[in-house]
Amino acid sequence: MAHPVDEYVGKRVRQRRWMVGFSQQQLGEAVGIKFQQIQKYETGMNRISASRLWDIAETLSVPITFFFEGYDDKTLKMDAPSDKSGGKGDLLADKEALDLVRSYYAIPEAQRRKLFDLARVLSEAA
Repeated sequence: MAHPVDEYVGKRVRQRRWMVGFSQQQLGEAVGIKFQQIQKYETGMNRISASRLWDIAETLSVPITFFFEGYDDKTLKMDAPSDKSGGKGDLLADKEALDLVRSYYAIPEAQRRKLFDLARVLSEAA
């Protein structure tokens, strides 16, 4: 059985990989391992060594602490996924939200700012 920390770190690796648009194959090649190993890391099946996590963090352009952010060590669980009743949940666990964020950052900065302002106005009107 996978340790909850390993599962959490693996999910954060997957989230960041999606956000930057890497496939498992691309990430594996960049850090010198097979994509199957990335799959095992992302599910928490295999633990990620400190040196490998360092390589992954450098490749994905985040500090190592990124992979532990939001982890609640008291309950050993991540936030529950969002439900239809308006619960907050973990937005980065939602592939659609990650796709939206990736697309948003692909927009030129001036247009992105206008889109952000529009989204803010629409959310306040809802």
